[in-house]
Amino acid sequence: MNGLTPFQTLGPFFDFGLVIPNGGIIAEPGAAGRHVSIAGVVRDGVNDTLPDALVEVWQANAVGKYRHPADSRGGDVEAAFYGFGRVVTDENGRFTFNTIVPGRVPGPDGSLQAPHLAIGILARGLLTRLVTRLYFEDEPSNGEDPVLALVPAGRRSTMLARRIDGDQYRFDIKLQGDGETVFFDV
Repeated sequence: MNGLTPFQTLGPFFDFGLVIPNGGIIAEPGAAGRHVSIAGVVRDGVNDTLPDALVEVWQANAVGKYRHPADSRGGDVEAAFYGFGRVVTDENGRFTFNTIVPGRVPGPDGSLQAPHLAIGILARGLLTRLVTRLYFEDEPSNGEDPVLALVPAGRRSTMLARRIDGDQYRFDIKLQGDGETVFFDV
């Protein structure tokens, strides 16, 4: 065979074991903290929506403790708080998570980080998992966050969830191009 090897994207994915029933619920109504809903859309580099992206969330509870055995700070995490969620975007590229605003957790230098959610994305065309953070635009401690401070000021807005009504936030994710979400090299 002559010529170049044809380009291959990652996938298609089999959803067996990937899709979690009720995966958009990170905190049940009985969990402590301020309950919020976070909705958004995943877009590609030409601004088309992605109907088959996998969006994951990992976060601390209201007092800043992760549901993970390596987090030895404080007591137990309440049963109504899962700390992790995973959803597949719908036919219009939309996703929704129901959770709580997390508490502050220690940063790399020991200072407290602003409340945030770790976000992972898997989608067609990606050869690796993309990782970003979601911060709440109305959180006063954002200016003190050591990780957010590493992001150029003109790009930080791509990591901010905007309050749209009461306890509803909007967080859109753009994989590349103008307005690309800041992703971390992990």
